[in-house]
Amino acid sequence: MSVFDDNKFNLINFTNDIRDMLEDNDSKFGSNPSPRTVGDICQSLIEDLFLNGSIKIIGNPIAEKFARRAMADVAFEDKEGNYIMVDIKTHNTTTVFNMPNLTSVERLSRFYEDDKNYFSILLITYSINNGLINFNEVKFIPIEYLSWSCLTLGALGWGQIQIANSNKISINQTQTRRQWMLQLCDALELFYPNEISKINERIERFKKVRIFWEEHK
Repeated sequence: MSVFDDNKFNLINFTNDIRDMLEDNDSKFGSNPSPRTVGDICQSLIEDLFLNGSIKIIGNPIAEKFARRAMADVAFEDKEGNYIMVDIKTHNTTTVFNMPNLTSVERLSRFYEDDKNYFSILLITYSINNGLINFNEVKFIPIEYLSWSCLTLGALGWGQIQIANSNKISINQTQTRRQWMLQLCDALELFYPNEISKINERIERFKKVRIFWEEHK
């Protein structure tokens, strides 16, 4: 059991509290804030909540600052002793397309070797109306609740799990971690050969570039 399948009332309160806190601080975002500005301010405000110990409703915050390129932004230990890493994502619903990175397939596979570890997404959706920010919804889920119908893989390192389009999020709370990880393996079995094919094309391309420059006078 974890905070995601037990004590659901407190989890709902937690997401509502996050949304209320952001709305109370809407003046900090200014007029017509950029997506980067919104993301940075939301992360800073939520980090303060965690570091100040204001999330007792769902567990005990881990009082540490995560590096910019770390797997997540904040973390806590829930009441069942699970370690929950939280990746904060913001999405402007008035944009046509948004494709955020979530995490590396290699990092996640190692992290999930321990059943008590959870990599979660705190997804904050908002819109800009007449220059002012309006927070629509806060969702808090482990990555394995995201259906693979709304995920894709990006070519960075071992591969990056990405949300294909933040306007189209599909959540399946009945999906087990085992099922989700096996689907990840299926996706990688298709992804890696395709990447090899692309690399081979690039090798052939630059063989031709070499010939051109070797013959160039």
